[in-house]
Amino acid sequence: MCGFTGFTNHICNTEKVLEQMMDTIIHRGPDSSGKYTDENIALGFRRLSIIDLKQGDQPIFNEDNSKILLFNGEIYNYKDIRQKLTKKGHIFRTQSDSEVILHGYEEYGADILNMLRGMFAFVIWDKNEKELFGARDFFGIKPLYYSLSGKSFLFGSEIKSFLPHPHFKKELNTDALETYLTFQYSAQTETFFKDVFRLPPAHCFTYKDGKLNIKRYWEIEFNADEKPSLNDWTNKISETFHNSVKAHKIADVEVGSFLSSGVDSSYVAAIADVDKTFTVGFGSDEKYNEISWAKSFSKAIGVENTSKIISPEEYWNSFAKIQYHMDEPLADPSAVALYFVCNLASKQLKVVLSGEGADEIFGGYNVYSEPNGTFYDRLPLRLRSAIGSIASRLPARRGVNFFIRKGKALEERFIGNAYIYTPLDRKKLLRIKTNAPNPAELTRPFYDKVRKKDDVTKMQYLDLHMWMTGDILLKADKMSMANSLELRVPFLDKEVMKLAQRIPAKYRVTHKEHTDSETKYITKYAMRLAAKQDTPPETAKTAAKKKLGFPVPIRVWLREEKYYNVVKDSFTSEAAKKYFNEDLLIKLLDDHKNGKADNSRKIWTVYTFLVWYNVFFESDEFISMKG
Repeated sequence: MCGFTGFTNHICNTEKVLEQMMDTIIHRGPDSSGKYTDENIALGFRRLSIIDLKQGDQPIFNEDNSKILLFNGEIYNYKDIRQKLTKKGHIFRTQSDSEVILHGYEEYGADILNMLRGMFAFVIWDKNEKELFGARDFFGIKPLYYSLSGKSFLFGSEIKSFLPHPHFKKELNTDALETYLTFQYSAQTETFFKDVFRLPPAHCFTYKDGKLNIKRYWEIEFNADEKPSLNDWTNKISETFHNSVKAHKIADVEVGSFLSSGVDSSYVAAIADVDKTFTVGFGSDEKYNEISWAKSFSKAIGVENTSKIISPEEYWNSFAKIQYHMDEPLADPSAVALYFVCNLASKQLKVVLSGEGADEIFGGYNVYSEPNGTFYDRLPLRLRSAIGSIASRLPARRGVNFFIRKGKALEERFIGNAYIYTPLDRKKLLRIKTNAPNPAELTRPFYDKVRKKDDVTKMQYLDLHMWMTGDILLKADKMSMANSLELRVPFLDKEVMKLAQRIPAKYRVTHKEHTDSETKYITKYAMRLAAKQDTPPETAKTAAKKKLGFPVPIRVWLREEKYYNVVKDSFTSEAAKKYFNEDLLIKLLDDHKNGKADNSRKIWTVYTFLVWYNVFFESDEFISMKG
């Protein structure tokens, strides 16, 4: 696991600028560095040593030094690919997994991408053709950003590495701000920095003679197979996931595992045969603290658990630094908890396994049980729409949002697991005018591809392409790399996805009747059965445990005088006045504090942006946050 940065060379002080760019991402690779420059290209690399500790430094060159690789990630089937390439006459200089990409590109061109099993972002410079080729993995586990700045084409693992380049102009993309207010993450291809873009997952590019060409190389295709029984699917999941976990443990260093009380991380920890698990929580309330459960589970599977209780002071004091590492604002409170559990693990090892991706591919979110889940869903849409219209005028309270959501068609109401501000509300909140698209414009291309599928599949497909990449995997990469820790996600494996996309919706999200009036839905049903099958009897109850994620008491803290005032100071700052209607911000904050409404998510979304904005556009302490 590493980080890289670079640019097509059109400046005079190339070496100095490249060193500065590399220095901004030293947290991604503290073990060593490497660079290559000539009159056409500048390539910089920071390494966290995982495989081939002695000889795996980058950049890596092919046999005649005509092609040069920068790579971030892990290729789990590299030994098989290496064997095939060796038989074809390729000569390897290292034992690293990285080098198979370089020789594979020589042999197969872009077709090497579909031969890979792993997580990756990389670029290859062809000195003879003066062409740059780059790619990002199937799910977007590893990031890759680019920018056309003046005559220079910039690329790298983190946006902040572009800041020292003399051609880069730091400017806020206000369209991204308005969109973010709805999604709680940066949902467009163009990032919060104007003219900086993220390469989408499962895409590759070529850059030559000032022209950029991007194309998709892999697709997720849900095609249910109704023939196998539920028991067959359970066995197939168990077999496939065991294989994936085994592949994801390939390393020349120790591997540990994160552990919460949910089935995903518990399933990973139970079969991974690691020696250590890591858990964090808040206070003593079991709603926010899963440590006691994690310790009991770890003891049952014979593993040592290391835990930490995060104090409110630690949480709030770390927030600016976390937004620095995030590159773009992310209003998911659990990102901070993830930062601390990564920090905890990094003190003992370099690699951890985690449960990200299980909900998206196996149907785990509670919202997936909504389609036709209640008597209310069977009412005519016109009637539900009228009720939803009335509900939208009421103060935000538990239950009100149910009627608002149910008054809309799926494609209109579901944009992912977070829907913070409606397009109308965000227009009222913003003082500035933007050209941000309506949320439906961003989700429509994905819905169009699965328009003939059932609603559960539609929701999963959208989440796999937007929510998972924009929120779940963004924080996983940035929070782990902020602590020089490699985070591996065995659920997000090509072979696991190949299986999961064939499982019928009735086995992903199923139901059990309890009374004439109530239907209880069980999400991730087939996967839960597989987990139960592979989990010790005394811990098997986790397979039925309700999903909590990383629960964070933001709602409670915002009603405390201390943190209410912290946010109020931010909401009355010059930056807040520049972008938002201050009176509306204060009303949201006061109504929440006084118990008139639960505005915690709305407040946190704006506060997160303002903290991020201060870090990147106003703070004099920007450079000091690199540590």
